[in-house]
Amino acid sequence: MTQSTQTSSAWGIAFIAAGMVAISLNDVLIKALSGEYPLHQMVFVRSAIGIVFSLMLVQMEGGWRILKTRRPGLHAVRGALLVIANMTYFTALAVLPLADATALFFAAPLFITLLSIPLLREKVGPLRLSAVLVGFAGVVIMQRPWASGPELEVSRIVLLLPVLSALTYALNQILTRKLGVESKASALSVYVQLMFILAAAGFWLVAGDGRFAVGVENQSLIFLLRAWVWPAEGDWIYFIGLGLNSAIVGYCLSQAYRLSDAATVAPFEYLGLPLAVFWGWAVFAEFPQWEIWIGMALIIGSGLFVFLREQQKSRAIARGAVNRRY
Repeated sequence: MTQSTQTSSAWGIAFIAAGMVAISLNDVLIKALSGEYPLHQMVFVRSAIGIVFSLMLVQMEGGWRILKTRRPGLHAVRGALLVIANMTYFTALAVLPLADATALFFAAPLFITLLSIPLLREKVGPLRLSAVLVGFAGVVIMQRPWASGPELEVSRIVLLLPVLSALTYALNQILTRKLGVESKASALSVYVQLMFILAAAGFWLVAGDGRFAVGVENQSLIFLLRAWVWPAEGDWIYFIGLGLNSAIVGYCLSQAYRLSDAATVAPFEYLGLPLAVFWGWAVFAEFPQWEIWIGMALIIGSGLFVFLREQQKSRAIARGAVNRRY
């Protein structure tokens, strides 16, 4: 591994760590506000504020010219994937404990590792593939397939929403790696914020008056479909926080996957797991059940194994050792 590659990897890891802290705070804010406001309203306000911060970063990274792109279609697909990832995750977060939803979402790095093989032509050998399977076993345990009825507390569909979110997020990050070759991180963030604004505005046009929430008892659907309301005076600080966090998250994640390969950066997203446990306990008085602890241990263990094998392989190549596929 060259000095330049090592530096890029270090910066990629730093950006992903900062992004995960911002994401954890974003989750806390949205969960705290989910009892009063619809999801699409929070997404709209968050992105409207966030795009202002993102445009400031555009000016710092080169000005308006960096917003030009030769691949608007791929940027639109990337933005749509991230919209789906966010909507499905936050719909589940309204009724699931913070640590549970976050742990299930962390199938995303596993998906990224798998998808990097056909989509990015990255080499992932049998040992790392085995580690990924162990991680998915943790996801299955957290789904509690042996439980039924009142034991689950939520529907199977709700439990699967964070996994769907993980898959669409992984596809988004793979596209980030492809598009980041020719687009700055701030530009990538602006494109995503714009897609969120358009999607949320479309939701408002169709369901903003709350008519589809009438008679609905499912709390996830109510969160998705309730009517827009003007934020209370004391809540504006939280919406501004969401907007600032949105810009930080968009920039940091885009920059991380621009600077380093997916297999190196992805495992550091697991920093979000202990943060979710902490915030769930500190803010919402939630504590994970034993299935979640086991699932998290398997996911973190598999992710760290994948990362360490990647580092070991890179060092061996740098020393001129036999180039084997692991």
